[in-house]
Amino acid sequence: MTTLITLAYLVAASLFILGLKKLTSPATAPAGNRMSALGMLVAVVATLFLERIVTPVEMLAGLVVGGAIGAFLARRVQMTGMPELVAAFNGFGGLASTFVAGAEVARVVAEGTVPGFGTSTAVTIGLSLLIGTITFSGSFVAYGKLSGKVNGNAISFPGMRALTALVALGALASGALLVWGASVLPYHFTAMEWGALGVALAALVLGVLLVIPIGGADMPVVVSLLNAYSGLAAAATGFVLNNTALIVSGALVGASGFILTQIMCEAMNRSLLNVLLGGFGGEGGGEGTALLGDKSIQQTSVEDTAIQLAYADRVIVVPGYGMAVAQAQHQVRELADVLAARGVDVRYAIHPVAGRMPGHMNVLLAEANVPYDRLYEMSDINSAFANTDVSLVIGANDVVNPAARTDASSPIYGMPILDVDQSKRVVVLKRSMRPGYSGVENELFYNPNTSMLFGDAKDSLGHLIGAVKEL
Repeated sequence: MTTLITLAYLVAASLFILGLKKLTSPATAPAGNRMSALGMLVAVVATLFLERIVTPVEMLAGLVVGGAIGAFLARRVQMTGMPELVAAFNGFGGLASTFVAGAEVARVVAEGTVPGFGTSTAVTIGLSLLIGTITFSGSFVAYGKLSGKVNGNAISFPGMRALTALVALGALASGALLVWGASVLPYHFTAMEWGALGVALAALVLGVLLVIPIGGADMPVVVSLLNAYSGLAAAATGFVLNNTALIVSGALVGASGFILTQIMCEAMNRSLLNVLLGGFGGEGGGEGTALLGDKSIQQTSVEDTAIQLAYADRVIVVPGYGMAVAQAQHQVRELADVLAARGVDVRYAIHPVAGRMPGHMNVLLAEANVPYDRLYEMSDINSAFANTDVSLVIGANDVVNPAARTDASSPIYGMPILDVDQSKRVVVLKRSMRPGYSGVENELFYNPNTSMLFGDAKDSLGHLIGAVKEL
């Protein structure tokens, strides 16, 4: 039986690694996702069935119920709601780790016999409780900010950092109590019980205190970091249960999450510490203004924009969260197809932090069947803007703001951006002049080569498609 379980875990770990490898390319990502899911199914079935934890009937019922919930969420949640769904999944992953670690403490305390679980296991349980519960509460604060249920701005109050430090010390003290209770002979079960409870409660508060001061502009980084936390919590729980598959999968999620977090920070030209302590941005400030000093914006019409696009040689589409909100990705693809039929070279420029989570724009465009070879990362396409006839910016804001290059006093100064302003002509599709998450006025909108086409992006694109077809 042990050999079968070990073999199943080896198969599961291999599927995790191969699946993660396939996620590096949009073309193979769906297969990688399915492969990783199959690996998790193998690990779960091996653990529950071969270890005789549940009966086959109970296991089948759990798979049916869980699969039904997953299928329901996958079909019901819109792509615009994917960032908060990912945050919620991170939270549930952390909560699962907390429950498993807590159950292990409860088991030992209930048995009240020697041997318990020893010092090293107590440390692991403490880490699982701490990281798992922080991930749970922090993820649901992030969920609230992303879904609009919680103010997206950075939230703080006097003495907040001091309170955070005190709560963190309380968590460490409770963890020390837990480890001490598992180290002395005879075992001090009361200390173990109260220590575990103290770690969980302190971590619950700590997760909230760590995320609420982070503004909406940094949410992509926070989602990625919480994903890494959920992986670390799972790996720690794997050590508690001596479960190889859980250790491997948790380590993979944790490592990849931290790597992605670092990539996101570099894309914003900010350190992780700066993100965690000095969050900026949120829900934007009012409707903005049509004046910037002595500069003013230029409005354009659907007809004029259609003429510019139809008779261009090269067009670059720059998608942003506004496209996601309007659910306009299908209209974007249709417009690109109409232009391509006229011989226009259409490409898509993807900024790493466009949207509310890593890869948000890639996922949306993939849903609309945009060819993968038409999607270009910032480093690959920035040099092409100078030779582009028209750049069509759809709901993007901070990631195309020239202030990041020119204004040293700007909160986004130094952040790598898409060099849209170097295009011959720029057309921006927006509902209003409202600033982006950083709350910074966008200088691009006032450039002499930029025109604004106001309205819902989906409607505007629909009209543009019709106008181009008529030319």
